[in-house]
Amino acid sequence: MTIPSSILFQAFRDLLLAVGLGILIGFEREMAKKEAGVRTFGMISFGSALFVIIVRIAMVLYENVGIPVSAIYNPVMTIGQIILGMGFLGAGIIVFEQRERSVKGLTTAAIMWTTSAIGGAIGLELYSLAIFAAVVIFLFNALVLPIERKIDEKQDKHKENLE
Repeated sequence: MTIPSSILFQAFRDLLLAVGLGILIGFEREMAKKEAGVRTFGMISFGSALFVIIVRIAMVLYENVGIPVSAIYNPVMTIGQIILGMGFLGAGIIVFEQRERSVKGLTTAAIMWTTSAIGGAIGLELYSLAIFAAVVIFLFNALVLPIERKIDEKQDKHKENLE
């Protein structure tokens, strides 16, 4: 089946937006010197958008030739699978440090999961929602991380004084 050029152009534009928003979120993670960065978050958003776009285009193409596919090609089911897949991927990022008795990577895993939702929103053409969510994630992390670090420093000093 041939995909009309107007649909392809929109898909290309959507994928560029998805990777751009993922890169924005990944940039903050790079600045914070975290495990996953620009490439990881760009690909998470890109991949999520691509999966949803594929399903969306398949629905249109098959329905145009008279094949009812809404039960088979369903963007909502696709997003559900993305959610599960990102949960699995995020679980691999989370590490319990026995010596320090702390959990590492939890925030990165949560941001990866949320970034996949941004890609899914773009795949469903919910551009304003995706852009807003990416900006909120970026600003939230950029503003909260320095505050967390100061709190951690004060707690470390307090622990040293007790010892």
